[in-house]
Amino acid sequence: MRVAVTGAGGRLGSALVAALADAPFTGPAGPIAWDRAAFDLDAPDGIEARLDRDRPEVVVHAAAWADVDGCARDPGLAMARNGHATGVLASACAVRGLDLAIISTNEVFDGTLPDDATYLPDAATNPINPYGLSKLAAERAATAAYANSDGQLGIVRTAWLFGSPASDFPGRILAAATRARDAGQPLRVVADEWGSPTYAHDLSEAIVDLLAEDAVGGTHHIVNGGVATRADWARDVFSRMGLGVDIQEISVADWPRPSITPRRAILAPTPLPSGVPLRPWPAAMADYAPALLRAWRRSA
Repeated sequence: MRVAVTGAGGRLGSALVAALADAPFTGPAGPIAWDRAAFDLDAPDGIEARLDRDRPEVVVHAAAWADVDGCARDPGLAMARNGHATGVLASACAVRGLDLAIISTNEVFDGTLPDDATYLPDAATNPINPYGLSKLAAERAATAAYANSDGQLGIVRTAWLFGSPASDFPGRILAAATRARDAGQPLRVVADEWGSPTYAHDLSEAIVDLLAEDAVGGTHHIVNGGVATRADWARDVFSRMGLGVDIQEISVADWPRPSITPRRAILAPTPLPSGVPLRPWPAAMADYAPALLRAWRRSA
């Protein structure tokens, strides 16, 4: 099976390329890694020529503008990069009968469910920020493109993605903690925003599972097990790094930022073909910790 991955140089894209390289169904040539030069979110119209040249059977669209605050500062650009570019790709894939999996987010939901509730794939969407709006536009554009296609469309929603490179939440919170410690101040961390931290490696393996079983079609919620606040996650990171820092828990209302984020947009995981759910997020963090520690030491 010839599988192409957009955004192959990013956090999820690079993890997908590595996972697909180990998958027997991709053959000796492995996956087709499309970096920004191959598929540019700011100039997506060249994708038809790229598809005809590389001739994939499946495309996994991992490229996105995932800077939530950046999207809030420039909603038009967010819609162009995440919504319009996905629509162009989906139309080109659909007319050729190719399978397509697009990566989406828990931020298509508003996060206002009761504390013990989770979002099923068919739950009503209601994004509250430009990033979520742009990703929902991507879902809708792809769904419209595949209305009469012979190919399968898969929508994979996930949340709080972490993994190399270390510009993720663990990497950023370590940098902030170091600055706070050096200044002799406590670190202010939000304690009333909840999510499911999800390891890019684990998400990639789950997507490979879908592809291997020809089960990519439909909407999938794929996250590591468990729920945490940002403060919970920060404490886990500091413990693994052996970093002593005082945490001052604050409300999201006390942390002004350009984007409003859903307070509790917890996804209900959908079953994978293997029948094995993703492991709890602390177990995934244990695997990631050595790479995170090396990156932190290099930046110190």
